[in-house]
Amino acid sequence: MKSTDKFTDKAEVYAKYRPSYPPEYVEYLIAESGLQEGCMIADIGSGTGIFSRQLLERGFTVIGVEPNDDMRTLAEQSLQPDSRFISLRATAENTTINDHSVDLVTAAQAFHWFDKNKFSVECQRILKQDAKVALVWNSRDESSDINKESAEVCQKYCPNFSGFSGGIEETPVVYQQFFKDGKYELKSFRNDLQFDFKGFLGRYLSASFSPEKTDKKYNPFIAALTNLFEKYSENGKVIIPNNTKSYLGEV
Repeated sequence: MKSTDKFTDKAEVYAKYRPSYPPEYVEYLIAESGLQEGCMIADIGSGTGIFSRQLLERGFTVIGVEPNDDMRTLAEQSLQPDSRFISLRATAENTTINDHSVDLVTAAQAFHWFDKNKFSVECQRILKQDAKVALVWNSRDESSDINKESAEVCQKYCPNFSGFSGGIEETPVVYQQFFKDGKYELKSFRNDLQFDFKGFLGRYLSASFSPEKTDKKYNPFIAALTNLFEKYSENGKVIIPNNTKSYLGEV
């Protein structure tokens, strides 16, 4: 299956249960990127528009680049009443955006799907001089017991599981190779997530690696997650320790 198809049929659950990013992170990104209201941002792999929405709310024009039809359609339905949201059916490696026209490139929960070399070349083409690229993830705090155990559950029941976010976040050499002269700023913002039972399941079912309902491992997967929720929840809620990690630099 192509990476662009991995979220087909998961768009609605993705939009409903995936978290947004802390206001502190958005403030940091604006300041460090030198953005002014009205600047143009290319949000690459924009999915259902979770991060695009937060950028639009700050007064920027946002080009959402998303190849998956299900994800992009949801973003358009949600965001296109705002005329500053421009939706493109395109890829990270070939965005179709004009040369040297954007003030910032963002990739939220998406960079691990890209061809890194081709994406770097494309960023150089579409960015204005000295403009930056921001790579950001909501990352589970892997030191916590619930996240350790949930990784074990995913490893057991999800054949395509290779670590959360494909394991890319713990590979510094990827960023050293991607950013200009290997230089970038790494920042982390605490962003713990609270879910009820339905939201807890939804968060895992929105993952590209989660089994489909027709898969024989689907029911055991749900049962294992249910046990995990019951073990760690209090008053019908569970806290998932989480950090928002940002990598910012020129390419």
